[in-house]
Amino acid sequence: MKTRIKICGITSVQDAGYAVAAGADAIGLVFYRGSLRNIDTHSARQILDSLPPFVTSVGLFVDADSTEVQQVLDAVPLDLLQFHGNENADFCCSFNRPYIKAIRVRDDTDLPGLSAEFRSASGLLLDSYTKGVPGGTGEIFNWELIPQGLSLPVVLAGGLTPENVADAIAKVNPYAVDVSSGVELSPGKKEEQAVHAFVHAVSGANQSEAL
Repeated sequence: MKTRIKICGITSVQDAGYAVAAGADAIGLVFYRGSLRNIDTHSARQILDSLPPFVTSVGLFVDADSTEVQQVLDAVPLDLLQFHGNENADFCCSFNRPYIKAIRVRDDTDLPGLSAEFRSASGLLLDSYTKGVPGGTGEIFNWELIPQGLSLPVVLAGGLTPENVADAIAKVNPYAVDVSSGVELSPGKKEEQAVHAFVHAVSGANQSEAL
């Protein structure tokens, strides 16, 4: 199965172009003021207008209220929502958009239980846990904490880079991988060669899995 690729923390048309040219399936836009990759709706709309068909636009929110999420959706026609805070399932599915729920994985995280709780989600994004930080830490978590046979597709995040993503795919076999800091020159600024190297590494891992 082809592992899908999301390049997150896109802040410019240029960086979106790097992701598209490399072959990414999705780009992520961060609507969270606490992030160094936060983007305003005007810039986000410019990025979406630059995308070709069949590239999914994902909007990331962290404990935003419903008014804030709706204001973004009124200005930016996102394809998919990503909730990275303490949102419950009723909130996540209240915007008439498909969504994925981000989970910061710890030793005691009940991933089968969360899969059932968020069964309305299109998938679970599994990220590293760092106290007080909702994501984007660039840290890897213990992939052995991910059980086989979860009822929702797994999007693997947390510290992925062109150097380790093939190993991650071999060990976890996720539906998709999500990278942000691992392909950056600085927060919010992607490095073109790193983006291409990441996508190339995923493609190579897929080919190895198919053999």
